[in-house]
Amino acid sequence: MRRRWLRPAAVPLTLAFMVAAACSTSDNSNSSDTTAAGGSAGTAASSGSASAGSAAAGNADLAGKEVTVFGSESSDEEAGAMQDALDVLGEQTGMKITFVGARDFEQQINSQVTGGNPPDIAIFPQPGKLRDFATSGDLKDLPDDVLATAKDNWSDSWLKFWQTADGKQVGVPVKSDLKSLVWYSPAAFKAKGYEVPKTKADFYTLADKMIANGDTPLCVGIESGPATGWPFTDWVEELILREKGIDYYNDWVAHKVPFNDAPVVAAFKEVSDLWAKPKAVYAAGGSIAATPFGDNAQALVDGKCMMHRQANFFASFFPEGTKFGDAEGAIDTFYFPSDEGQPVLVAGTSAAAFRDAPEVWAVMNYYASSDYANNRQAAQLKRKGQTAGQDISGFLSAAKGADPSNYSPLEKGFLDVLATGDPAGFDGSDQMPGAVGSGTFWQQATALVNGQVTPQAAADTIEASWPAS
Repeated sequence: MRRRWLRPAAVPLTLAFMVAAACSTSDNSNSSDTTAAGGSAGTAASSGSASAGSAAAGNADLAGKEVTVFGSESSDEEAGAMQDALDVLGEQTGMKITFVGARDFEQQINSQVTGGNPPDIAIFPQPGKLRDFATSGDLKDLPDDVLATAKDNWSDSWLKFWQTADGKQVGVPVKSDLKSLVWYSPAAFKAKGYEVPKTKADFYTLADKMIANGDTPLCVGIESGPATGWPFTDWVEELILREKGIDYYNDWVAHKVPFNDAPVVAAFKEVSDLWAKPKAVYAAGGSIAATPFGDNAQALVDGKCMMHRQANFFASFFPEGTKFGDAEGAIDTFYFPSDEGQPVLVAGTSAAAFRDAPEVWAVMNYYASSDYANNRQAAQLKRKGQTAGQDISGFLSAAKGADPSNYSPLEKGFLDVLATGDPAGFDGSDQMPGAVGSGTFWQQATALVNGQVTPQAAADTIEASWPAS
């Protein structure tokens, strides 16, 4: 397999960032709004080889206990695989663990908590949202045994994303995502004489060349239910990270510089100008704002566009039978290039508890382990009818003990970067306060894409919405 950029870096992953809150979800925009996961694919333990590890050990008193989990993943493959992985623990302890996923997680979790009916555990896509509930006292502190499991299985860099401003660990990582990817067809590039760009300037030059040749450079869609707009925020974050560096990026995320600072407005304009360029974008839904972000996978396969910048979880949206890597007719990825260095944008999810009970901590301990990561990957591959070590599921985990044999060569490359990339920044809108990151940032991004506001006006509105404290 060609690893044009997926080579290990010389230094460990330094995911330096400043604390603040909210953005991306990887839920399937074609699925129902709320999914009580279960399905008919069976559990990851069906072969008898799956294990819940220490989470299940010595816990006979858990039999008959019930635990509810709520998160944003709602497709059959993702929510179903989550449930399958939880069923492994349930079968080994006698607990009933129920996962429910909803596309409007950000809104529902607010209503559930304020209404006094939170889930036992929530899977947060946004560190900022998690910190909001930690600050309000709704989330429970991790007990020592769960914290120890998390530290055994995750690096300090990943754990820090899910800490409070004063360094208290309230969440355990569940999933990892690599965002700085561009999906493309090597065969289509070869047929047209295109080369993978090595710099951001090369990327724009390539896009212009494609337009001149009668090809559409990009597929773009930002529709994601209540989270509509987040793909635009990812593009903005990628550009800020590349143009201004990690220190400025972290200061912007932490609001040490205004949201409407000139470089931020410039990034808004750069993205909106590119997307508005005649013949530059294909949107399967007819317009960028009306196109679910995952729907363009088929369009890329069909050759209606040449490239799609999207995270690793985009793999789960390709049609059944799609090949990845170097195989004939396969889809591959290249690094979303930078003119200097190799910055990467990352994201993920974390489990946090609203109820203090032994059964809840048993599930949290399982989430913190590599056993969950292995069972989740096996279940997601099974639900998609795929083979471990060959196919791509759309799920990644940077847990130290995750079994590499469960991942394809392309995914192993993703994991190399998650473990060694430098500098790397966690998704900015995910870290911002919820009112901004999963509120005005998404809303103004959508308004800008629809031509309703200018880049300056959008950034000014977001700056004005930043909480006073």
